[in-house]
Amino acid sequence: MCGIAGWVQNDPRKRVDRALLEKMTNVMAHRGPDGEGFYTDSFVGLGHRRLAIIDLSPAGHQPMATPEGDVVLVYNGEVYNFHEMRAELEAKGYQFRSRTDTEVVLYAYKEWGAKCLDKLNGMFAFAIWDRRDQTLFFARDRYGIKPVYYTQLGTTLLFASEIKAFLKHPDFRVEVSEPHLLEYFTFQNIFTDGTLFRGVKLLPAGHFAKISLGKNSVRTSPYWDYEFRDPEVPRSAGEYEEELDRLFRQAVQRQLVSDVEIGSYLSGGMDSGSITAIAARQFPYLKTFTCGFDLTSASGLELGYDERQKAEALSYLLKTEHYEVVLKAGDMERCLPTLLWHLEDPRVGQSYPNYYVSRLASKFVKVALSGTGGDELFAGYPWRYYRAVVNDDFDQYVDKYYRFWHRLIPNRHMPELFVPEVWRNIKDILTIDIFRNVLNGQGGAPKSPEEYVERSLYLEAKTFLHGLFLVEDKLSMAHSLETRVPFMDNELVEFALRVPVGLKLRDLEHVVKLNENEPGPKTQKYYHQTRDGKLLLRHVMQRYVPEEITSQVKQGFTAPDASWFKGDSIEYVRNIVWDRRSRIYDFFQPKTVQSLVSEHLDGQVNRRLFIWSLLCFEWWLRTFQTQ
Repeated sequence: MCGIAGWVQNDPRKRVDRALLEKMTNVMAHRGPDGEGFYTDSFVGLGHRRLAIIDLSPAGHQPMATPEGDVVLVYNGEVYNFHEMRAELEAKGYQFRSRTDTEVVLYAYKEWGAKCLDKLNGMFAFAIWDRRDQTLFFARDRYGIKPVYYTQLGTTLLFASEIKAFLKHPDFRVEVSEPHLLEYFTFQNIFTDGTLFRGVKLLPAGHFAKISLGKNSVRTSPYWDYEFRDPEVPRSAGEYEEELDRLFRQAVQRQLVSDVEIGSYLSGGMDSGSITAIAARQFPYLKTFTCGFDLTSASGLELGYDERQKAEALSYLLKTEHYEVVLKAGDMERCLPTLLWHLEDPRVGQSYPNYYVSRLASKFVKVALSGTGGDELFAGYPWRYYRAVVNDDFDQYVDKYYRFWHRLIPNRHMPELFVPEVWRNIKDILTIDIFRNVLNGQGGAPKSPEEYVERSLYLEAKTFLHGLFLVEDKLSMAHSLETRVPFMDNELVEFALRVPVGLKLRDLEHVVKLNENEPGPKTQKYYHQTRDGKLLLRHVMQRYVPEEITSQVKQGFTAPDASWFKGDSIEYVRNIVWDRRSRIYDFFQPKTVQSLVSEHLDGQVNRRLFIWSLLCFEWWLRTFQTQ
């Protein structure tokens, strides 16, 4: 796991400035404290920071070039099937000088070009300077676990693992991208390839890009996408269970390859517990890590947010060496400035617990296993999908699901939220069209309840899961920690995409009869009839963790901030929101913001996500607009 950076200069009167390249790379030193390397070739520069995980020797140094020097690579990630690929390449005559997966990726590109991406099973973002045709090629893994950003400054293309690398270039200016600010405050996420930084793009998951020397345009192309689809001839439930068990064990075993110690997150839930159970068979006294919460001032549903007791029980059962961090309200306030420096581009949820548990794990190991992905592949949020299956047509589905995914504030508040000069620039942007464009990525209009669920799973994988990966990458690498996600093994993902909806959700036909438009209170009705999800996965995971874990209701990893924001942290929130000098008021109208926040503080509406996003944006402005 590493950090990469570089540029292509398409002005023949200019050359790459090595000192500037070093500054761009070294601002990401936290991604790779074990070494640095640079390559320049007149109009091209590549930089690398190394976090040594496989083959710790100097043979793994990057940038890495072929013996002929015609292909040069900087690489961030892990490819878990590199042993098999190496054998295939050796049979073709390639000779290896290291034991790294980096060298396998290098020769795979030389042999197969962009087609090598179809063979890679892992997480990665890499860039290759191909001297044979004077082309820079950069790519990102299928699921977007590892990021790569790029921006064009006149005739200069910059790319990097983190946006902060661009701050070192004298021509880069930090300006807010107002369309993406609208997108973020609609979805608490960005569905397109933009960022809050004007002019900075994120290469989409499952894509590669090329720029040829002498040409000033980047060409991006997809090479993979999710396709949830029921099989035409489904197998028996027993066959699906056995195949899932085999693939899950194989995925975890694959991701245990390492020359440094591996640990595992252990939340007290089924996914991380099952991963830990398999890893613990290979590593006695595996180190595990949990983040808990002080619930002294919590109330309501948030009283159940602390999972330490369940995690400790699993640790005892699996005989792991267990460590915990317990967060209080003030911990959010303390970490926000540093968190935003590392996060750069805020995405889904209140992410500061990720920051703290990553910091804890990094004190003991360099690699941690995570259960991310199990919910999105196997339908772990059933109350979302069930709400989306009663539709007259696709347009009604889009409209209804769009309103459901408004994570912050409804559209009706937008004109009065933004200051007039900002609203004039974005008022013609229809975020429902952005939402629809994502849903259209999986083909024609759904026709059956099962197809509507599959379309909902597709949206979630493309947006919510992708956001989780971005957050996890930034906040683990802030502490020089590599996080691995066994559920995103290629073979396991392909299997999950073909599991019938009926093996993920219990009672689709019965819940279809529940109509969003029916009168009277229906939230609890939906909730009580949609407390299943991940049925197939639950059955298989009973082989690894106790039944009381596999049968429990899904719970997200989040702090009790709804209580804290109107309790222990209320003064912190007020000091920012009611201060007219706050930077957010360059973009938002104080009266509207304060009215919305007051609804939370008074206990009328739960606006914890909106408050978190306001705090993040305030610190984003303080952090980056002063650079």
